[in-house]
Amino acid sequence: MQSKKFLATSIVAAAAAVAVATPSASAATSTFKDVSTNYQAAVDFLYTHAITRGYTPDQFGTTDSVKRADAAVLIANALGFDPNKAYKDAGFKDVPARSKWAVNALVEAKIIDGLNANEFGSDELLTRNQMAKVLANAGKLSIDNNVKSTQFKDVNSNFAKYVEALVKASVTQGKSDTNFGAYDNVTRGEIALFLYRAQESLGFIDLMVMHMNDHHAYLSTFPYVSTVVNELRSEHKNNVLLHAGDAFSGDLYFNAFHGAADVAMMNQLGFDAMTFGNHEFDLGSSAEGHLKLQEFVKAAKFPFVSANVDFSKDKLFDGLQTRNVSANYKDGQIYDGIVINVNGQKVGVFGLTTEETPTISSTGEVKFENYIERAKASVKAFEAQGVNKIIALTHIGFDDSLVWDNDQELAKQVAGIDIIVGGHTHSSIGEPVVVINGNSPTIIVQANEYGKVLGTLDVKFNPKGEIYSHAGKLITIDTKEMKADKKAADILAPFTEKVKEIKEESIGSKASVLLDGNRDTNNEGLSSVRHNETNLGNLITDAMLWKAKSINDKTTIAIQNGGGIRESIAEGDITTGDVLKVMPYGNALAIAELSGADLLATLEHGIGADVIDGGKGLKESGGFLHVSGMKFTYDSTKAKGERVQSVQILEGDKYVDLDKTKTYFIATNVFTAKGGDGFTHLGNAYKAGKVSEPGFVDYENFIEYVKTLEGDLTPEIEGRIIDVSLATQQNGYKTK
Repeated sequence: MQSKKFLATSIVAAAAAVAVATPSASAATSTFKDVSTNYQAAVDFLYTHAITRGYTPDQFGTTDSVKRADAAVLIANALGFDPNKAYKDAGFKDVPARSKWAVNALVEAKIIDGLNANEFGSDELLTRNQMAKVLANAGKLSIDNNVKSTQFKDVNSNFAKYVEALVKASVTQGKSDTNFGAYDNVTRGEIALFLYRAQESLGFIDLMVMHMNDHHAYLSTFPYVSTVVNELRSEHKNNVLLHAGDAFSGDLYFNAFHGAADVAMMNQLGFDAMTFGNHEFDLGSSAEGHLKLQEFVKAAKFPFVSANVDFSKDKLFDGLQTRNVSANYKDGQIYDGIVINVNGQKVGVFGLTTEETPTISSTGEVKFENYIERAKASVKAFEAQGVNKIIALTHIGFDDSLVWDNDQELAKQVAGIDIIVGGHTHSSIGEPVVVINGNSPTIIVQANEYGKVLGTLDVKFNPKGEIYSHAGKLITIDTKEMKADKKAADILAPFTEKVKEIKEESIGSKASVLLDGNRDTNNEGLSSVRHNETNLGNLITDAMLWKAKSINDKTTIAIQNGGGIRESIAEGDITTGDVLKVMPYGNALAIAELSGADLLATLEHGIGADVIDGGKGLKESGGFLHVSGMKFTYDSTKAKGERVQSVQILEGDKYVDLDKTKTYFIATNVFTAKGGDGFTHLGNAYKAGKVSEPGFVDYENFIEYVKTLEGDLTPEIEGRIIDVSLATQQNGYKTK
């Protein structure tokens, strides 16, 4: 397996595998004093890639003519030939030892010829005619053998086809409209310009990787994403657009159309490939199984890559999956990986999906394989096809639990992957993270969630497939400032009309009391979801616990930050729109493992707000926690960190005291699980791989749960959270 190195001087290889966020890699700049502005960029290009270092640190020799042997070394270096490799001896007697490898390599590759069988003409000066032939061959340009003349009067019929090929490739325009300077000797400055302008033909490529992940059917931004994608494509001719999974499950576009709206918009955007997320398998337990996923795949005008997912036992996918890496791929088909032809360059893309999927989704007969083994096999398959630019399109998470898998571990264990475009953890990685393991560095990016951003990674490869420059960022999709692409908006419009209807539909449940999501913004001691128990907070955490138990029956507790409860629900029929106003963020479910001691510290943090003057209890805090499966008391008059008085956990039908040494499985949302609102102990658990992310969205969990309840909804304040310093709680609940 090949080993790759970054050429950028800003990145230093480490002996041990490490992950670092790096500034954008940049090219080295030469210090020559004899290089004019006309040649500076070209000379810097040669200097960066060690094609030449000049005569001295100060002198490049811009106006000096170039000998044929020296030109061979420059061109062989530019093409990435290995000076230490034993190439077939070309048989020339006049080639100096320092140039022999280069001449042999170029002759073997049929790029250059000698003067005759015994002479290369090493000390002869290279003419512009000869340079045209060598560069046209080296760059594998389209050479028309029928061309016998050009616009240049000094180019004879033997060289016309090569000069014409260079002109068409914009490598040269000649010295004037009619004079190429065919018999003039090539100077070092000119050969620098020739190589610089021909870099793409020689195997260098500047690739724009655009990427999305975890949009979860949130399609309202897609017409604006389309505008950005169109602009980037117009600016970067070498580009790919990739999706790292989880198009399914989330917004109402999925509830209404089960992927049909998503694939319509993704087709319009022109994705080049997608991998599967765990949520693509959410419908597997339905009577029709994975039919909607099958329809999604078949309707796609792009291929799917999935090296570690085996669909062979599910007959719905018969004829849709090919278990290999293919350069002859078709839209609407599934491959381990594909070889994309980007302006003549081979770019390999393979896919991976988290092995956790069977435990957090409904996979049925679909099987999941070890991600490391399948990644190594994919890299090997690409290299066998001569592919040296490899992208892993993954849905395993940037920093997800290593009980299963994550991108950083993938980069550490599998050499040969240049870029990981990830998903699953909804991470915002605009500034690329580089994992360096020996001499095989890997760039990792991920683009948040819900179509909020478009990720971009501008990466430059040399002919060896080594990255010498990269720059990444996340472009925020601002629907107020950006203009929507009309074509995309027109495609989305009929789907949106149906979604509007659904928002106005009843979920089939009625509230007989106000479901309280009120605020106490002036901190007057009134009821607020941000400083006291409410019936809506209880209902939301009950729903969260109910859903989590269906996934992991060890889950006993649920906690919900008050800042995530945005509105109340009035008495009467409850519509989907009502629920979405309460939970507008699409927060996904997470299940954390915490010790009793860490749970206690977490509760302390949740009641760590300042106190309202006059003994009126806590001020508001978005981190105030609503709970289910437990109850606790605290004293707001005590010092922060010392307020919790008692904690009891519901075990069966009885409450028992918290055991600080015991491990508890706690349902919450991903925001809180990652340490949001300052929940350090949860954040540490997440970093330690003690948090799973089933990912089911909060509003959907809520609707599913309340539909299981008989009669009208009449949730009450139950005394789950009590401030013992108050005889009457801020919510009106009396304790004394």
